[in-house]
Amino acid sequence: MDCISVFDMLKIGVGPSSSHTLGPWRAAEAFLKELETASIFDKISRIRVDLYGSLSLTGKGHATDYAVMLGLSGADPEYVPIDDISSIINTISETNQLNFGNKFLVNFSPKSDIVFNREFLPFHANGLTFTAYFESEEFSSTFYSIGGGFFTKEDDQSCSSDVSCTFPFLFNTSTELLAFCDKENKSISEIMFENEKTIRTEQEISHELKRIWDTMLECMYIGCHTEGTLPGGLNVKRRAFEMHNNLIGSTPYTTPQEWITTIRKTKVYFRQILKWVSCFALAVNEVNASLGRVVTAPTNGSAGVIPAVLMYYLVIENHKGGQKEIEQFLTTAGVIGSIFKKGATISAAMGGCQAEIGVSSAMAAAALCELMGGSPAQVTIAAEIAMEHHLGLTCDPIGGLVQIPCIERNAMGAIKAINAAELALDTDPLTVKVPLDKVVNTMWETAKDMNNKYKETSEGGLAVAVNIADC
Repeated sequence: MDCISVFDMLKIGVGPSSSHTLGPWRAAEAFLKELETASIFDKISRIRVDLYGSLSLTGKGHATDYAVMLGLSGADPEYVPIDDISSIINTISETNQLNFGNKFLVNFSPKSDIVFNREFLPFHANGLTFTAYFESEEFSSTFYSIGGGFFTKEDDQSCSSDVSCTFPFLFNTSTELLAFCDKENKSISEIMFENEKTIRTEQEISHELKRIWDTMLECMYIGCHTEGTLPGGLNVKRRAFEMHNNLIGSTPYTTPQEWITTIRKTKVYFRQILKWVSCFALAVNEVNASLGRVVTAPTNGSAGVIPAVLMYYLVIENHKGGQKEIEQFLTTAGVIGSIFKKGATISAAMGGCQAEIGVSSAMAAAALCELMGGSPAQVTIAAEIAMEHHLGLTCDPIGGLVQIPCIERNAMGAIKAINAAELALDTDPLTVKVPLDKVVNTMWETAKDMNNKYKETSEGGLAVAVNIADC
């Protein structure tokens, strides 16, 4: 069985896409390590990158070209200053040289050395090949970005994870997970916390979960306080800024933490709650669309759902909620995401948007249900309900950008998650007809049957129905 940590499902990175930006970025870093292992790193004089399938078809809109350049330059997506990204890219484009691994310059022309190949490699829809030239020889390596910032090679299913499988509670399905919960008399988050303790200390787990939440909170804060239009050519107007101004009132604040307190003092009628949740989700994905720093949850395109629902809990449902509840929410969400990754996919290039917004909504619904007092069985019911009503959702981004319909879908996914949690809390598990494992299997079957043009290619649906040229 696979060991997937909560921190595999919730990664800090740079937008706009986990599969098209973060995955290729991490693959480029892995390629640097392969060159070092082969003892040819310091001999390299030129680099070429070939993008295939979905990485090629929507690569420009998803900044895949930027990602591979940044990865080859040795920049870390978790920590690189966002303001430095444009200067790194501009320097490479202007000089046709790349600071290889941040150690020495090599020849690299983005126009000729990043090749967009429309054909798909047979192993996965998101393929990319790095070729390094040295003396009269070359060294090539092919990677596949499989969603959520994960990558792999055809002969190595685990190369993007450093987690050794020492979990005391191993599960691939919700049925196996619930059996552990029943046997140990623990909640889902408690079961996963025991697993996480085999990798990190309790203090490290708390610290990393806090860092994830702080990144989510900062992302919402930035999105709610930034106006203008999004980059990429579609001229999509940011909406979170005006929505936030109409909701927040006049109470002053200067930090994200003070902001939470201020929001708790605002009206909480039904319409306002809908608007707040939507505002939080829109804010995150507007930052994501602007190459900002977000938390992949489980993907960048669906990064707004989980923070919006957790923020809803903190500012609407439980004003006393704090670090304990945040850790419980994020841990539960990560567990549910791992079940979908193991049993289906979290890659829109493989499964359509059901694999991104659908999974994120299921994760958020489950996490909220546990915080609201749901039993482990009800938590999985919440996840099932949320995914059931995303089945068949296609991925057809206009212009190859993670903007339309992606940003609004995060708001819809967050609202569905809250509704799913409430329905689950009023459900007797003994009467349930469709368990979570069934919907995971159905999502995967639907993904395999879905026409490829609806899987993040910008060749079907809204992407061709709207009269806007691909960017």
